[in-house]
Amino acid sequence: MTKKILSQKFYDEMDQLVPRYPTRVALLLPALHVAQAETGWLPPEVMEEVASYIGIHPAQVKEVASFYTMYNLKPVGKYHLKICTNVACCLRGAEALVEHCERKLGIVCGETTRDKKFTVMEEECLGACGTAPAMMLNDDYHENLDVQKLDGLLNGLE
Repeated sequence: MTKKILSQKFYDEMDQLVPRYPTRVALLLPALHVAQAETGWLPPEVMEEVASYIGIHPAQVKEVASFYTMYNLKPVGKYHLKICTNVACCLRGAEALVEHCERKLGIVCGETTRDKKFTVMEEECLGACGTAPAMMLNDDYHENLDVQKLDGLLNGLE
């Protein structure tokens, strides 16, 4: 690896976390979070840089990043909608929310609008069964959703 992509801020934040963890490998999840926050997603070059910093093979980083749905392995829109479609949410209307987003935004799940404003994805479980249907809009939870509430959220975004 020749050119660094991640900023000094990334390295400073990681160096502050080192004493909190028993090994450098234990820094992997936080490092991926910080790297993604900085770059918006985790391109191969960023995962290689994280691997180099931690001292592991890039394949190990990719294994972890591809396992967890919270890591983006391709670019996402400014507004990343993750709609839970597990049983509790589906029973309370999640599929209608997904279909509504697809119609309103003119994309299907897994796609990003041409203006790079919205990405819609189905999420296996957001752990909000008691307040289903649930959705994450970037890092924020929205629960007890229906089409009207969803439209209110979407219309309020710039």
